[in-house]
Amino acid sequence: MELYNLKHPSQVVNFSQAVQLGLGKDRGLFFPKSIPVIADIDALLALPFAERTKKVLGAWLADELGQESVDKLVDKAFTFDVPLVKVDDKRACLELFHGPTLAFKDFGARFMAQCVNLLAGDRQLTILTATSGDTGAAVADAFYGLDNVNVMVLYPKGKISELQEKMFTTLGKNIHTVAVTSDFDACQELVKHAFDDSDVRDGLALNSANSINISRLLAQICYYFEAVAQAKQAGQDEIVMSVPSGNFGNLTAGLFAKAMGLPIKRFIAATNSNDTVPRYLMGGEWQPHKTVATMSNAMDVSEPSNWPRVEAICTQMGWPLSLVTGVALSEEDTARSLASLYQQGYLSEPHAAIAAHALTLGLVGNETGVFLGTAHPAKFKDVVDRELAINLPLPPELAAVEQKQILSAQLPADFEQLKAHMFAVLT
Repeated sequence: MELYNLKHPSQVVNFSQAVQLGLGKDRGLFFPKSIPVIADIDALLALPFAERTKKVLGAWLADELGQESVDKLVDKAFTFDVPLVKVDDKRACLELFHGPTLAFKDFGARFMAQCVNLLAGDRQLTILTATSGDTGAAVADAFYGLDNVNVMVLYPKGKISELQEKMFTTLGKNIHTVAVTSDFDACQELVKHAFDDSDVRDGLALNSANSINISRLLAQICYYFEAVAQAKQAGQDEIVMSVPSGNFGNLTAGLFAKAMGLPIKRFIAATNSNDTVPRYLMGGEWQPHKTVATMSNAMDVSEPSNWPRVEAICTQMGWPLSLVTGVALSEEDTARSLASLYQQGYLSEPHAAIAAHALTLGLVGNETGVFLGTAHPAKFKDVVDRELAINLPLPPELAAVEQKQILSAQLPADFEQLKAHMFAVLT
């Protein structure tokens, strides 16, 4: 597998190098020179999830890693169910929250951890990542206890739910966390700055576990195949995927799946009030506004890092950007959608509720919609309880951390202070 830097196309790397570098020169994203196409999609969709996933990832990686290695990575990373749950006659939710940290990020983080463990050998690495909610827990869980990997997670103080926070800030050992007194975009900027600083990048053997890392994206491709397989078993053909979107890694993975031949008709990029992409798709101007805090906090991103990949896929495949429809919902619409789903007998959370409502605005003709359920409702218990007037019980994974002490350091959005802190605790 060959990948090139979208900012500097002359920088070409293989998968192993891309995984370990994370970002290319000048923060450029790595992008595949070619996208493999599956010859017999119907036969592939007929396979069980794990067997199909081995073939999907093998199409990308077998030449470099060997199919046997790919199979082992899949067996270790994907050990949980991916149900497609019917909500009504036109919509179903692909529940991606049945992994160990109850969020879709488990797919990418666990696969990346296995890849890093395979490729790094005995070298000591540092994973630096920013989270607007679920990435932190998934990455911390995936890398926890690995001898040769330190993890540092940055997150915006006071802008993620307490239960989300406790899932990754209470572990200790090789997991280090920093509450940044700013928003997610500032956290993301600190990560990018660290990769530009040779002292940090080289001195700490820096890598990123955000969705900018290609291994995370490849893993996420696989559940789109599962969504279509289950939808087709239910007799659905014109499938529209509605993706709750923050940093746009999830949508990028879906577009890769379509490029491989998966019959998805089109996509909806569903956002909250942080609506840079919907406005761009409508008016053609990229004008990020200041990030605002919402009840769907994992999507509180105004400058999504993965958007260049979205445009690169469309360009490479000759697709118009109109393949993606942007929909932005207000807080009031989010609350109404959450209540409407509950009245229909489906308990959701704010992010999936946004994607679900976007389908009601956009489906036409014989189209049926699949929206991604990216987190367990209990991860947003405060919001869900308030909006639905219920007392949602905690699943065991969350109950286990509810009373634990948060171990985070607190820093301003200042790179020099972060740099000093990193060398103090990681060396």
